[in-house]
Amino acid sequence: MTLHLNSMGDALRVIVIGASGGIGQGFIHHLRHSSQVTEIYALSRKGTAPSCDKVTPMAFDFTDEGNIIAAAKALRASGKFDIIILATGWLHGEGVSPEKTLRALDKEAFLKSFTFNTIGPALTAKHFLSLLHRDRKTVFAALSARVGSISDNRLGGWYAYRAAKAALNMTLKTLSLEHGRRFEHAIIAGLHPGTVDTPLSEPFQNAVPEGKLFTPEFSAGKMLSVIDALTPDDSGGLYAWDGAPIAF
Repeated sequence: MTLHLNSMGDALRVIVIGASGGIGQGFIHHLRHSSQVTEIYALSRKGTAPSCDKVTPMAFDFTDEGNIIAAAKALRASGKFDIIILATGWLHGEGVSPEKTLRALDKEAFLKSFTFNTIGPALTAKHFLSLLHRDRKTVFAALSARVGSISDNRLGGWYAYRAAKAALNMTLKTLSLEHGRRFEHAIIAGLHPGTVDTPLSEPFQNAVPEGKLFTPEFSAGKMLSVIDALTPDDSGGLYAWDGAPIAF
């Protein structure tokens, strides 16, 4: 699929955070092959990225606000940007898995989930939103999840992840109101990627219906199409990979 962002111009400059992850790599795959995109800054804890003239890798740790500030300063020196994508998220690892019952609640797991799924994105927005152009459509998009929807919660479980993603959704909504007062062309949105074949979803893939386990490239391409279709009136919302709005 050849990426074309019909609602945006040429010479686009993009930041992808979480660039070393599966979905982050999927975004970079499409962006680097787009004739509209001239520069991609690929931020990750590893500071690695595909070899390409368009792609500039940067080491980035959004659990450290000092590191966020330093990265924002370096990026600001290069000029303004059109799109910022946070392709980040944390669900399990290091002996932690999603809770099936209340008895499984763990303080450290809650703290880690909120650090990676809510606080990191919020602090990144604090220092990165000013990097975006003011006189044209811009997009700040963060990976959220359908399970972060309170109204859609019919199964229970996954306390920390659900709560952290719900908090992210509220953060993005609040950001959209404040940022939109000064940047009338700006869009801030949460994106639900579907179930993607990455290490994050790997332990739970057996329950995924046939045809609903997506490759990172497929999901990222669909979400870029969603970004293209969004308008400032959509800012603050949560949208699925197919463009359908998800109620909070």
